[in-house]
Amino acid sequence: MKIVLASPNYPQLRGNTITVQRIADNLEKLGINTEIISTTDDNIIRSFPPADIVHGFHAYNFYKFLQKLDRMPDHYIVTITGTDLNHDLFDPEKRKDVLASLHGAEAIHVFDEKAKNLLLKEVPGVADKVFIMPQGNLPAPEGTSPVKKEPGSFLFFLPAGIRKVKNIPAAISMLHDLHLRYPQLRLWLVGPVLEEAEGQTVLGLVNRHQEWIRYLGQVPHEDMAAIYQQADVVLNTSLSEGQPATILEAMGYAVPVLASDIPGNSSILSNGETGLLYKSRNEFLDYAEKLMNNNKIRESIGHAAEAYVRKHHSSEREAETLLEIYKRIVK
Repeated sequence: MKIVLASPNYPQLRGNTITVQRIADNLEKLGINTEIISTTDDNIIRSFPPADIVHGFHAYNFYKFLQKLDRMPDHYIVTITGTDLNHDLFDPEKRKDVLASLHGAEAIHVFDEKAKNLLLKEVPGVADKVFIMPQGNLPAPEGTSPVKKEPGSFLFFLPAGIRKVKNIPAAISMLHDLHLRYPQLRLWLVGPVLEEAEGQTVLGLVNRHQEWIRYLGQVPHEDMAAIYQQADVVLNTSLSEGQPATILEAMGYAVPVLASDIPGNSSILSNGETGLLYKSRNEFLDYAEKLMNNNKIRESIGHAAEAYVRKHHSSEREAETLLEIYKRIVK
């Protein structure tokens, strides 16, 4: 069997790329031939490589790509990744394309029950095609960190491509308040600049606060493990998420996560048990200060998170479930 995985912005190092690469690697272990293509590349192809099934990631981007092809694939499924469900489906200019993408799919993959409920509230006609499967998690291979944590410092780490939806300026603003009281606080940012205007804003803030913030740019995935293992807390301040691979990776390394209380994040984190979810600036600051001052809380949350990911986010189970769906469609 041959599967083509079609992802936006591949091979740029971001959540979708990590997801499709992990799925491809695990499908290959099951004897499936895979190929990954980008649906947002300037060098647009006119047709898919020969395949039994095309698996598209991000309903809107995938459908815009389909419209440029000379021939539609015989079979395709779609994975809802986050902004396609939380934003594009409610955007009057994009909704029609999202609906067309979903109606044409033979199966629709969502990460959790909340995403399924929201989808079916808006598009009840696809109920028989929707299946839930949490993201798998495959820790990054052991590499080397491009930087070393300062002795005596407390390190917050925010891995995210720089774009508005990631809300990075808010993270800097909130941590700035805390840094005034805790000068040992440090923040590392990792990820490519995906939106030029937002990149200018974030890099301007980094330059203004360079005594405690470092922007490491785009770091190879094999070197991310060495960064996670130095971090005291991993942040996610996004306004919208599907099921972020960065949170799962942090949990896999037993690093406590402080994240915005949005559906994609709360589908993984149980507040106070496997992570901390904040709804307001004050709540963020309270949680961040608590994590800085209480080693036992950091350790208990980190260990609970690691156990949760091991139990519920198996990358092998993810590939096996997808293979079952593919076989069902081909039959």
